[in-house]
Amino acid sequence: MRAFVTGGAGFIGSHLTDRLLVEGWEVVVYDDFSTGSELFLEGARAHDGFQLVRGDVLDAARLTRAMEGADLVCHLQANADVRGGPLVPRRDLEQNVGATFNVLVAMRENRVPRILFSSSATVYGEPSVFPTPESAEMVQTSVYGASKLAGEAFIQAFGEYEEIRSYVFRFVSFVGERYTHGVVFDFVKKLRANPREMEVLGDGRQRKSYLHVADGVQGMLTALSKAEGRANVFNLGHEDCLNVLTVADLVCEEMGLAGVRYRTTGGTRGWKGDAPTVQLDTARLRSLGWAPAISIEQGIRRTTRYLLAHPELFGRR
Repeated sequence: MRAFVTGGAGFIGSHLTDRLLVEGWEVVVYDDFSTGSELFLEGARAHDGFQLVRGDVLDAARLTRAMEGADLVCHLQANADVRGGPLVPRRDLEQNVGATFNVLVAMRENRVPRILFSSSATVYGEPSVFPTPESAEMVQTSVYGASKLAGEAFIQAFGEYEEIRSYVFRFVSFVGERYTHGVVFDFVKKLRANPREMEVLGDGRQRKSYLHVADGVQGMLTALSKAEGRANVFNLGHEDCLNVLTVADLVCEEMGLAGVRYRTTGGTRGWKGDAPTVQLDTARLRSLGWAPAISIEQGIRRTTRYLLAHPELFGRR
């Protein structure tokens, strides 16, 4: 079996690539390296079944050629700058909606029967029910969330047209090795610059679920092997939450820092479109036998240690 992974040189994509290779798949990674890293593919390159194609998902012709022979598409490429949505809204339209449309057209041309898609908890906006189930009402509060929901809709439509089986995963924030952006990254970067004081966006009481990338990949593979429907949608997150100030405390502990002064910017959210609480109901995926093995605290600590061991990542962003 051959998997075609867009964004396969990125944080999550490279971990999924490694697991698929271990499971015996051939894997073609398609990435333009705008945010991905050669470093993350070092293990994958040791496998005979690995192939790398440098390409842009907006280059429809190249994308279609590279996908030839695939049995599964794992579409993880996306613009992940949620905060930047109001500043450059076209980026989410092109990199998320347009790219997903190109992937689906290429799948039709190559008759690829299955797609795994990285959606997001942001599609729920600011829900009123916690933990939030897949059936919750969705009111969009960010361009990024709207672009991910549009991607889900296009996948559903192509699924009807072409009988494509889909596995859509609404992610919380992932943490872990190869992590290159997000709250832990920002905290470590700020504390490296000033170990005595750190700005914290919002009031620091925002409560978020975080999931270690290894647990996330296991969740995706569990659904891929066990879900029986044609259009499958799963929340993918941890049942627990931490507030942002607790995350800051854990990062400081791992960096050996004490007495750091937190300077909050105020308000209930870090930026426009930021949900004050993210906690997903994962009962649907758990019913297939999946459960996270790594606690949020362990995930935050492991991520911090990885970033401290790889300071070169801070020069890339």
